Amino acid sequence: MVTALSTLKEQIDNYLAQALAADVDQETLLNSMQYSLMAGGKRLRPALTLATVEILGGELNNDVLRAATGLELLHTYSLIHDDLPAMDNDELRRGKPTNHCKFGAGMATLAGDGLLTLAFQWVTDNHLSATTRSRLALELAKAAGPAGMVAGQARDIEGEHQQLDLAQLRYLHRQKTGALLEYAVLAGGIITGQSDQVCQQLALFGANFGLAFQIYDDLMDVLSTTEKMGKKVHKDANEQKNTYPGLLGIKGAKEQLRKAIAAAVRTQQQLEQITGKSFAGYDQFLAYFK
Repeated sequence: MVTALSTLKEQIDNYLAQALAADVDQETLLNSMQYSLMAGGKRLRPALTLATVEILGGELNNDVLRAATGLELLHTYSLIHDDLPAMDNDELRRGKPTNHCKFGAGMATLAGDGLLTLAFQWVTDNHLSATTRSRLALELAKAAGPAGMVAGQARDIEGEHQQLDLAQLRYLHRQKTGALLEYAVLAGGIITGQSDQVCQQLALFGANFGLAFQIYDDLMDVLSTTEKMGKKVHKDANEQKNTYPGLLGIKGAKEQLRKAIAAAVRTQQQLEQITGKSFAGYDQFLAYFK
C-alpha cells in the first residue's frame, strides 16, 4: 500500500522545515530561502520519488527523504529566479508576494542560488550507497541544467513574440517543466536499484506526467482565477508566451492533455507488466488533472 499523497506532503513539509536551518548560517538569507520554500506548494516532485520508492519495495527512511526533498529545494530555486524582474517579473506566487518583492532582487537571487546548491548537498550528503548518490547527482544536474530546465527557460524567453509549432512547444515544455518531473520518478528507480529497462519506463512516465502537468497549467492560466492559482492568471496571453491554448485553442489543448494522460497510463501499465508490481499508487498523482 502506497502512502497517501497528503501524508507524503506532510512528511516532506516537516523535513524541509526542520532541516533547512542546519545548513544556512546567514539569518536574512535563511529567512528568504524559508519564505519561498515553506510558502506552500503541492510537493508533487519529491512525493513522486517517495511513492516510486514505496511501489518498488524501498523504505522511506531519513536518507531517502533527504535525497528526495533535495528536488524541492531545486524546484523552489527555479520559481524564485523565474519570478525575478529580469525574467517574468511576477509579483505573486502561491498567494504571497514573490521573494524579490519581499527581500529585494539581490537577496532573492542569492536565496535561489542557495537552494540550488543545497539541493545537490542533500542528494549526496546522506547514507545511500556511493553509486546511488553519484547517479542521483548526475541525473539531477542533467535535468536541471543547460540541456534540461535551464534550456527550456532559455527557449521560453527566445520564443516570446514568436509562434512555435506544436513540436517546438512540446520540446520547450519537455525541458522547462518535464525534465524535473521525469527525474522525480527516475530517482525512485535509482534509489531502489532498478534495471535500465525499468528506469527507462519510469522516466517515460515522468515525461508524460510532466507534459500533462504543463498543458494543465497552461489551461488553468486561461480558465482559473488568481485566487485559486495563487498567482496572476492570463499573463501568458498578455506576454505573448507560447502555450497550448494559445496555439491550439481550449478544445485542442484539452485534447492534448487527454493524450498525455493516456500515454502516462499506458506507461503505468507497462511498468506493472515488467516489474510484476502494482503501480496504482500513481493514480493519486494522475487525479491532479481531474
